[in-house]
Amino acid sequence: MDERLLAERLITYDTSHQDGIRAAAGFVKGWLESRDIRVTDHQHGELPVVLAEVGPSGPDAPRVVLHGHVDVVPGREGQFEPRVEGDRLYGRGAYDMKGALAAMMLALRDVAGQDAVNVRFVCVPDEESDDVDSRSIDALVAGRLADAGFAVTGEPTDLHIGVQAKGVLAVRVEVHGTAAHGSTPWLGDNAILKAYDAFRRIETLPFSRMSSDLFDRPSINLARIAGGDVFNKVPDTCWMDVDIRYLPNQDPGDLLAQIRSIPDLRIVRCFTRAPAVVSRANPYVQALRDAVGRAVEGDALSIGRDGASDAVAFLDAGIPAVEFGPVGGGHHGPEEWVSLASLRRYRRALATFVDELPGRLAHAEAHAVEERV
Repeated sequence: MDERLLAERLITYDTSHQDGIRAAAGFVKGWLESRDIRVTDHQHGELPVVLAEVGPSGPDAPRVVLHGHVDVVPGREGQFEPRVEGDRLYGRGAYDMKGALAAMMLALRDVAGQDAVNVRFVCVPDEESDDVDSRSIDALVAGRLADAGFAVTGEPTDLHIGVQAKGVLAVRVEVHGTAAHGSTPWLGDNAILKAYDAFRRIETLPFSRMSSDLFDRPSINLARIAGGDVFNKVPDTCWMDVDIRYLPNQDPGDLLAQIRSIPDLRIVRCFTRAPAVVSRANPYVQALRDAVGRAVEGDALSIGRDGASDAVAFLDAGIPAVEFGPVGGGHHGPEEWVSLASLRRYRRALATFVDELPGRLAHAEAHAVEERV
C-alpha cells in the first residue's frame, strides 16, 4: 500500500467524532501489527491512542518520536470521500494531517529493520480538541515518552521545518449594555454592538502591530459571539471568544493588560499556551534539515508556524520538537488537499533522517568535544 492509498483510506473515516476516531485508530493499529511492528494499546479517557515502536530499546540508542493525530475538524459529508485531481488528494484531513500520518506509518515500516535508533510512533485522538485541561499528549510526555530525545509532529509545513510556533491566548470577554424594547433601540445600549466594537479595539492594540524574525504579526480571530435572549429586546449582555496567536517575543500578561484597558469589557476566562521555540543549531534539527534537503532537492527552510500544535507539550518537558509535514493547502477549509508527490518525499526524508541520525549525532558530539578542548 503506497502513500496515496493509505491516505485515502484514512480520509474515509469521519474522525471529527468519537466513533470515527475509534474506527480509524483500530485501522492504524491493525495496519502496523500486520507488518510485524510492535504496537501498545493505550487509552486516554474514552479515546484510543496508538503507540508503536521499532529499533533498539537499550538506554544508549537515540530516541525519536514521530507524532501524528487522527482527529480532524468537522467537514461536509463529501469531504470524507477522497478524490484525486492531478497531484492533489482532496478530503478532510488530507493536509491536517492524515496525509502525513500515512507517510509516517510507511516511514516507520521503512526503518523497522535498522538497529541504531529507537523510533516511536504515536497517533493521538485529540489534537484538534478544545479541551485544554486533559490532552493525551501531555499524559504521554509525562509517562511513556518522557525519555524521548527528539520529536517530529507532522503538522502542515510544506516540507519546511517549523522551529517556532506562535503561542495561544484564548480569552472570553463579557460586555454589558442596557436593555430596552426592541422597537426603541435608542433607549438602550446594545451589548452585541458594544462587543463588536471592543473586538475592533483589540485588533488595534499595540501588541497587534509587533513582529519578530519569523513572523510579520500576531493573529487575532473572533471565534464565537453570543448575546441577547429574545427577539424584541435590546441585548444587555454579550460574550465573545477571541483567539490570539502571539509571538515568541511577546508576554501574554502584557496582552491581557492591554485588553483590560478597553472600557466596559471584562475578561471572564482565559487560556494560554506557550510559543514553540527550538534551536536551529540542535543536532537533531540539523540532521532533519540535511535529510529533507536531499529528499526535496533543495534547502529545507526553518520557518515559523502560525498555529499551535502538540509540539509544545514536548518542548515544555525539555524535549526538542519541530513541526514538519507535506505540501498542501486549505486545512480546516472546504477544499483541503495534499500533494501526493510531497508525501513520497516526506516519507523518504523521515527514513533518511533516521538512517543517518547516528552519524550526525556522533559528528556533533565530536565537534562539541573539540570546542571544549
